[in-house]
Amino acid sequence: MNKQALTWETRLRIATEVAGTIAYLHSAASFPIYHRDIKSSNILLDEKYRAKIAEFGISRSIAIEQTHLTTLVYGTFGYLDPEYFQSSQFTDKSDVYSFGVVLAELLTGQKPITMTMAKEGRSLESSFILSMEEKRLFDIVDGRVMKEGKKEAIMVVASLARRCLDLSGKKRPCMKDVAMELERIQISVKANSNQVGQNFEVVEYDPNEVNEAWDDVSISAWSHSYNAAASSSDLLPLVSTSK
Repeated sequence: MNKQALTWETRLRIATEVAGTIAYLHSAASFPIYHRDIKSSNILLDEKYRAKIAEFGISRSIAIEQTHLTTLVYGTFGYLDPEYFQSSQFTDKSDVYSFGVVLAELLTGQKPITMTMAKEGRSLESSFILSMEEKRLFDIVDGRVMKEGKKEAIMVVASLARRCLDLSGKKRPCMKDVAMELERIQISVKANSNQVGQNFEVVEYDPNEVNEAWDDVSISAWSHSYNAAASSSDLLPLVSTSK
């Protein structure tokens, strides 16, 4: 699947669905599950571009009282949490970091690492963060996203991705908060897309209402997405590993 072929609203919906599934694994399953290899080629899309997460081969369930796994370092270069790489301790925030890379991919249409990047000692993550620090984010955002999305909305999503990519795991948001924020942004984008000439505005919610909606509706839907994950030949990866 070519990411450039996806509309802005479709990319935002994919991000929301994937974040919700990871949040379910982390906080709603009977035993928390760390996926440990979140990447765009492990995100499969059906004919309606609905997302499912695949490849649970190295995922691990943990006891509720545990905070991390100490293991040999597994994962995919370009998506690996730097803290995990240095300490061999995988936490829920390590999946958050990997999701931040996927979010940056959806915004920019770029791969997390290329031969050119490797030779120059950089990655999508480093380029993305630098562009935000230098206030030139829109120089690297994908052209279709720039054409279809409002700059305010793009900036809100980019800021969320930046928080997921924080080098300190403790400073990253948990996946439940990431999914809730993306859900709010998605609702706002849909509402504003029907109002020509209106400025983007993040809808404010009562926290109690948001949590109730999450517990009663979203978790159920994402649980179904997780349980149905990823064996059908009709599903296509968000990006092919062969490219």
